[in-house]
Amino acid sequence: MHDILMIIQLVAGVCIVILVLLQHGQGADAGAGFGAGASGTVFGARGATTALSRATAIFAAVFMLNSVALTYLSTRTHEHHKTILNLAAEPRPAAGAKTPAALPVTKVPSVPGNVHRAEQAHGH
Repeated sequence: MHDILMIIQLVAGVCIVILVLLQHGQGADAGAGFGAGASGTVFGARGATTALSRATAIFAAVFMLNSVALTYLSTRTHEHHKTILNLAAEPRPAAGAKTPAALPVTKVPSVPGNVHRAEQAHGH
């Protein structure tokens, strides 16, 4: 469900950006009086503004509702979506407690410190 909502969020965001870039600003109409007579002829003088504005408003509403849905899903706790921070916050077992994964501790023989001194004395 989260993946589907993320895809919808991405598509809605891209569509909003494209629709905003397609719309011309308030100052673009002033240029039409100086020889740019082709402005607004694709959808008519008023139709482009209305259709693009309406589509932008619809995608903005989808984006906002989808954001609320994603926020709701992210606040619910899932056991199968553990992160490193969640694992770090879990309490650790006591120092003396045995864990099933613990390996037995073997004693490593130590080398006496006098071995190196004896070798140096014999000239090795």
